Amino acid sequence: MQNDWDIKGRAHACARTGQPFSEGDFFYTLLYREKDGFRREDLSEQAWADRNDNIQPFSFWRSKYEPPAPPPPEPIRKDDAEGMLRELLARSEPETLNAAYILALMLERKKVLVPAESSEPDLLVYTHSKSGETFVVRNPALSLDQIPAVQRQVSELLAGGLPA
Repeated sequence: MQNDWDIKGRAHACARTGQPFSEGDFFYTLLYREKDGFRREDLSEQAWADRNDNIQPFSFWRSKYEPPAPPPPEPIRKDDAEGMLRELLARSEPETLNAAYILALMLERKKVLVPAESSEPDLLVYTHSKSGETFVVRNPALSLDQIPAVQRQVSELLAGGLPA
């Protein structure tokens, strides 16, 4: 059975006037049944009052407009993690090897770094998705019980920076 209940989400402006809704404004949502499914229109109260009563919607309701919540901030900004990884790789200090590995994995997950093939099993090779730069990170083969300590190290480095 075809799913004809695919209804688009609430608009942020009146379908007739184009005027954006403000927080607390009341508006009307009208659903019209069409051959391809349903069509939704969100109207301001004035557009609702001025509409043609001869054209009846399948359903309608009145709502109070609430603007969408801003997206939550990323726990760790990509550019901070990337800058820290660059600095750690430039220093190539043995005590920061684990942190560099975790940062590379974080940036891979954020699609900043793209894994590339490596002939060395203990080396991870990445290509930067925008600049095309190559990053080579040693795989420290961390065990599960080591990860919490490395995560704390990475958090501390990102919060306070690298010591001089």
